[in-house]
Amino acid sequence: MAYPTNYRYTREHEWISLEGSIGTVGITDYAQNSLGDIVYVDAPKVGDAVTAHATFGSVESVKAVSDLYSPVTGTVTAVNEELKTSPDKINESAHEAWIIKVELADRSQFDALLDAAAYEAFIAEETKG
Repeated sequence: MAYPTNYRYTREHEWISLEGSIGTVGITDYAQNSLGDIVYVDAPKVGDAVTAHATFGSVESVKAVSDLYSPVTGTVTAVNEELKTSPDKINESAHEAWIIKVELADRSQFDALLDAAAYEAFIAEETKG
């Protein structure tokens, strides 16, 4: 799986893309693959504040419940309502099925995240076991 080079990534396996001051957040293909079939997504509401490296929700699969960590600090501007009835969209296309959109409080937080090459190196180390 090629990781989009215009995205940034966290060590907790979230991705974020940026358009202006709005970041779109989802989980990586590696994360959805590790989780298995996703059956429920718990996300915040529009207007809620999120904090970089703090949990903002969770993803539940047939195997486990996994916390979601915000890559940046900001305010939620949109929630992907489609995931309420079709959480499996994340399994189908992890890098297109976004969970929330966030207005960034500080652009430098985006720039400090892992780029695609660094993330790929990180998961290669993590999977060596």
